[in-house]
Amino acid sequence: MKSTGDNGKEFSSDDEASPRGILEAPVSGTESDHSGSSDFSSFSSEKSAAEVVTEEKEVVREVSVPAWKSMIDVFKFKTVRRLTAIPLLVANHDVSKKGLSKKLARIRSAEDSIDIGAIPTKPSWRNFEYAELVAATNDFSSENLVGKGGHAEVYKGQLPDGQVIAVKRLMKNEKDAADRAGDFLTELGIIAHINHPNATRLVGFGIDRGLYFVLQFAPQGSLASMLFGSECLEWKMRFKVATGVAEGLHYLHRDCPRRIIHRDIKASNILLNENNEAEISDFGLAKWLPNNWAHHVVFPIEGTFGYLAPEYFMHGLVDEKTDVFAFGVLLLELITGRRAVDSNSRQSLVIWAKPLLDSNNVKEIVDPRLEENYDPTEMKLAMATASMCVHHTSSKRPYMNQVVQLLKGEETIIDAKPTTVAQKSLMLEACDLEDYTCSNYLKDLNRHRQLVME
Repeated sequence: MKSTGDNGKEFSSDDEASPRGILEAPVSGTESDHSGSSDFSSFSSEKSAAEVVTEEKEVVREVSVPAWKSMIDVFKFKTVRRLTAIPLLVANHDVSKKGLSKKLARIRSAEDSIDIGAIPTKPSWRNFEYAELVAATNDFSSENLVGKGGHAEVYKGQLPDGQVIAVKRLMKNEKDAADRAGDFLTELGIIAHINHPNATRLVGFGIDRGLYFVLQFAPQGSLASMLFGSECLEWKMRFKVATGVAEGLHYLHRDCPRRIIHRDIKASNILLNENNEAEISDFGLAKWLPNNWAHHVVFPIEGTFGYLAPEYFMHGLVDEKTDVFAFGVLLLELITGRRAVDSNSRQSLVIWAKPLLDSNNVKEIVDPRLEENYDPTEMKLAMATASMCVHHTSSKRPYMNQVVQLLKGEETIIDAKPTTVAQKSLMLEACDLEDYTCSNYLKDLNRHRQLVME
């Protein structure tokens, strides 16, 4: 996929080299994906299967009129389905009926802790009519298409007051209307809680003749377009992007009103605004993580190959360390100028870079286009941070507040164990990651690559 930034440069997405949505065969008894937000949940989980199926059919019929009421109903249904799903923590793991009951109780408890409310709109948001979006984008002209993925298209537009916007139009794919509406509300519910300079800003939305997000336009385009383009992105800008993304993720994980896991951090999802500040975008795969949960277990496993943490692509485990691993891969891309997966050799950047990180081989790992035009201290900090972030064992990776400190050269101690007894118990219940070696990780990653890429 190619698109053009405000500066006229043509750039290509890394989605082709690193396909998204890679393991989507259904597994019985696992949590449905895109189930992150539960702000709109009010249905009881004690309904029979027949009642749930009946409600789903009614919801599908109602999706268009009235739009908001129907979409809230859809979201309520998705929450019911989610509450009745039992996460399959590990393949071939023998779980007793008593164990399943405990897991269901944990799911219900976490869902109940989230407030029930209406659609979390902000006063500054606008509900755009379809005609307004058509006028802004010149009838969604191909000339204004700046991005396209498996779930959405993004168009550049301009409002009558001169404001430049990006219109994200959700595409009609294999999902039915109920699922699309639920996904839309999930993403809207997540964006509602985000307010940070290093995260994209929502201008409004549209529900007339489709589902749309209207965002502030990032004139410099994506990091992928800048980093992998014909011109060499200077190190000063690369390091600025790294610290900005780190601070944005720290906000999502710790300082945001809701604990959010992005789950799709990659170069094409990092935008650069007019001040060349990094903005995290595309929250379509983001997940809520309630405070009393150590992690989610999700299926299908979605994301971009090359950025997926081992515990995620093996077992579906999602927590803050999922984003930390992806950030480590992004940091390696900034250091090396290479993509997460080489489009020709299909080699993983992590596998290629690991021995160079272990031997602290700056000369061989640094992007040759930089020559020696970089700050040696910053480069060493970036390499050391990347090495810790892509560790095969999640508990030995830093949290994002520690990553920010590491990039700033501040001393920090990485806690290699879960912080609470409950978290430790949940991790041991899922899989014994402490016994998971680097050699095992590389073997699993190679098998995973063969499954996806060949």
